Amino acid sequence: MRLPEWIKTKRCTGIHDTKRILRYHGLATVCEEARCPNIGECFSRPTATFMILGSKCTRNCGFCSVESSLPGPLNPEEPERVAMAAREMGLRYIVITSVTRDDLYDGGAGHFAKTVSAIKRHLPSSKVEVLTPDFKGNRDALNKVLVSEPDVYNHNAETVPRLYPLIRPQADYRRSLSLLEQVKKSAPNIRTKSGLMLGLGETFDEVVGVLRDLRSAGCDIVTIGQYLRPLRINLPVIEYIRPEIFERIRLTALSLGFQYVASAPLVRSSMNAEEMYHN
Repeated sequence: MRLPEWIKTKRCTGIHDTKRILRYHGLATVCEEARCPNIGECFSRPTATFMILGSKCTRNCGFCSVESSLPGPLNPEEPERVAMAAREMGLRYIVITSVTRDDLYDGGAGHFAKTVSAIKRHLPSSKVEVLTPDFKGNRDALNKVLVSEPDVYNHNAETVPRLYPLIRPQADYRRSLSLLEQVKKSAPNIRTKSGLMLGLGETFDEVVGVLRDLRSAGCDIVTIGQYLRPLRINLPVIEYIRPEIFERIRLTALSLGFQYVASAPLVRSSMNAEEMYHN
């Protein structure tokens, strides 16, 4: 399917400086690995979403272009390298995400905590957002991340529960909701966040149902964007959702009590994350 006229990305300059910093420190970003359409706009600012725990994922979600295979060992220097790169880029708001590491006893939670702590040590005035996997529902793993005191805890629902067997076969919708709920109960001062992608065959009512579930779980911020097929091996786009539908969803989400809602075709979970935090 050809992209509709309302989906246009910006051409930007200065992205090679950001790439140079990332390569110097030996770091991966979800911007590159997941082929984000907004990479030029973000890298030119500069900003990036750091992807830790390696670049190979133990899960195989139908929408994602990150390589699925047996991951290698963790790099013990990675937390410090992320902090150094963030400082060199002059970031005031840092987003850390990861591949899913079901092969690790804590799902990589301890590595998340070390990375948050390293950033807070080197950039004490900066804010940190984590976007984590579900850790298979391991509460001890979740608590490791919470102890490091990130400012925002993000975990994406991604889609409606009916489509999980197709889109996220190794994930569980209720487990994701439970994780967000546990974050809010254990650390009510930490803002919680989640995201959805549209265009995979969901209905409007199903999307509203997910929004209600997220609010019931105490989720503060929600992002909704259009799914764009990154590679031919990934799931095809079923429908390109029109901007007015995204706006209707945004208004519905606000009426449900979310503190901040970003809903538009090119919205992505980590894009403009600093703006979301301060609004």
